[in-house]
Amino acid sequence: MTVAVLTDSAAALPPEVAAELGVVVVPMWVTIGGRPYREDELTLEEVVRRLDEGVTTSGPTPGELRAAIEGALGPDGVLVLTVARRLSGVYESARLAAQPFGDRVQVLDTGTAAGAQGLVVAAAARAANEGEPLERVEAAARGAAARVRLVATLANLDRVARGGHVPELAAWVGRQLGIKPLIELRAGRVRPLRPARSDRAAIERMIAACMEGRTPGARLHVAAMHALAPELAEGLLAAVREHARPATELLGSFGPVMVAHTGPDLFGLAWWWEETQASEAERARTRAPVP
Repeated sequence: MTVAVLTDSAAALPPEVAAELGVVVVPMWVTIGGRPYREDELTLEEVVRRLDEGVTTSGPTPGELRAAIEGALGPDGVLVLTVARRLSGVYESARLAAQPFGDRVQVLDTGTAAGAQGLVVAAAARAANEGEPLERVEAAARGAAARVRLVATLANLDRVARGGHVPELAAWVGRQLGIKPLIELRAGRVRPLRPARSDRAAIERMIAACMEGRTPGARLHVAAMHALAPELAEGLLAAVREHARPATELLGSFGPVMVAHTGPDLFGLAWWWEETQASEAERARTRAPVP
C-alpha cells in the first residue's frame, strides 16, 4: 500500500494523468441558470456557451470529501490537497471531512489552482508512489507549493474584477487599451501583471518569467493550460523546450470552475523548479568565498 493522494477538480488534472498517478479527484460544482452540475458532467464548451445564464461555483461538500477519503484510506493514510483557501471553501470542508480520521489524514492548502495545483498534486503523488510515508509525501507537496507559479493571459479582466480578485481599475485600463491582460496566481492571490500586446508577446513573457527562476542543476516541472485553444498551450510547451528539458510536462484544459471566474479565451503556464543535490551543491559553490 502507499499513501493515497486526493484533490479537488480545480487542479484540472487530465483524467489520464490522474489515473496514471493514482490520484483521487473529487469534483467541484458549477451552477448554471440555477441548476447545479458536477464539474465532470459539463464540457468546457457548454459552460462557455452558457456564461450569460449566470454561473456560480462551489466546492465539494464535507460529506462528499469524507466519502472520498473513506474510499481511499489505507494503512498509510491520505493527503488531501485543496485549491487555495482564498479562492474557495474546499480547504475548510476538507478539514471537517478529515476530523474523524485523526492524524491518518492530512489536509494541505496548495495556495493555488489549475495547472499549478496539478503540479503540486503530481509532486505528492510521485513521493507516494515511491513509497514515502505520509509526512514525506506532505513535505513534497509543501515544497512544490512554496515554489510553484502560474501566469495566464485572458481576453479581459472583467470577470476576475467582478469576483474581487483584481481592482476594477485594472479591468477598465485593459478594456480601454485593447491589450492582453496577464495575471499571476501565487500564494492564493491573483494580481495583474504588466499586459502584453499579443499572444506571442504573452508567451515570451511567460517563458522569461519561468526561466528567471532557473538555477544550475534544478529540475523543471511545467504545465501548459488553455481554454479551447490547445494550439496555444502546445506552443507554450514547445517554447519551454527551447530553453530547458522539463522533468514533468502537463498539457490540459482549464476546468469549467476556473473559466466561470475568468471567462474564455485564456491560456497560461504553471511551473516550479525543484532543487536537487546537484543544484544545491552548485549554489553552495557559487556562494563560497573566493580564496
